[in-house]
Amino acid sequence: MAYYCEVCHKSTVHGNRVSHSNRHTKRTWRPNVQHVRVKVGDKIVRMYVCTQCLKSGRVNRTLS
Repeated sequence: MAYYCEVCHKSTVHGNRVSHSNRHTKRTWRPNVQHVRVKVGDKIVRMYVCTQCLKSGRVNRTLS
């Protein structure tokens, strides 16, 4: 699955996981991306869209 929003270009972020003893190991934060049907212009296409774009109404989600 693509961890990339095609609307707001949100993608994976990298950082460190820090334990209680202050040891650092690499980790990633992935956006919650859904594969949905979206109306773009007069066409219906399938896109990977993050849930924040879906909730805010930046895309017009279709059922058919």
